[in-house]
Amino acid sequence: MRAPLPAAGDLIEVTRAASVQFVKPIRCRVIRVLDWITYDGWCWLDVYQLDDKGDAVARRSIFVQPVGLVVHRRTAPAPVGRQRWPGPKVRPGTQR
Repeated sequence: MRAPLPAAGDLIEVTRAASVQFVKPIRCRVIRVLDWITYDGWCWLDVYQLDDKGDAVARRSIFVQPVGLVVHRRTAPAPVGRQRWPGPKVRPGTQR
């Protein structure tokens, strides 16, 4: 059984379960899944590595097993209702 691939925008935690090179886990934001030929059960990802505050500190291409990734799906932003502009303010005692 294959694990689903992460999608662009997903936040992932990459640990040793995804690849032995990640002894110290890292957090990343997925840019895209590369369509390079790999071994069965592996994939290449373009990611932004994130620091503790969630800011991107490096762009990396990583070779991982999707089954070992901890994926936090990106949630779609809540739709914003149509904003109405209140129009110009009228001072008391003046005409529009």
